Amino acid sequence: MKTKLLTALLTIVASTTLFAADSPAVGTNAPDFSLTDSKGKTQSVSQYKGKYVVLEWFNPECPFVKKHYGSGNMQKLQEEFAGKGVVWLSIDSSAPGLEGYLTAEQANAKMAEWKTKQSALVLDPDGKAGRTYGAKNTPHMFVINPEGKIVYEGAIDSKATPNPSDISGATNYVKVALEESMGGKTVSNANTKPYGCSVKYK
Repeated sequence: MKTKLLTALLTIVASTTLFAADSPAVGTNAPDFSLTDSKGKTQSVSQYKGKYVVLEWFNPECPFVKKHYGSGNMQKLQEEFAGKGVVWLSIDSSAPGLEGYLTAEQANAKMAEWKTKQSALVLDPDGKAGRTYGAKNTPHMFVINPEGKIVYEGAIDSKATPNPSDISGATNYVKVALEESMGGKTVSNANTKPYGCSVKYK
């Protein structure tokens, strides 16, 4: 009986750890993944070595995601840095049947509706990429430099609310991180606490 109880407890701990895994540390190599995007193309971090890459965890039903897309803030940021050669991968790790899950067709329709400007919307229904990166919220952001190192991890900005009116007074951590790193500087605030909805893993 004690053995069964111990096994059950260890299983609970292990599953909890899986969901609450730490994100890879700033300064370390960005973990790779190979997943299909909404257009049917394979996307990986390694294929963009030599470029800056932004990873953005995405859930179109999340009020915090709607804050940044409904206001056009995320699209503006995506477009600005796409013009500077940055690859922007939005990643949907919501499992089938849970909030935010998208089929490829639904993902393409949402991108058209919101006029998004990311390089690709990566579909991660099994949560492989999300768990590899310890993605906890939507949006949870990572900036990877051309050497494949993580230079920023955390929140999109400094105002952890779903209110679009807070955007103008917030510090956009991702924008600052990209500008500093691309300018040859060390990112001044490389780690922040991500905010938003929890990632809806299976």
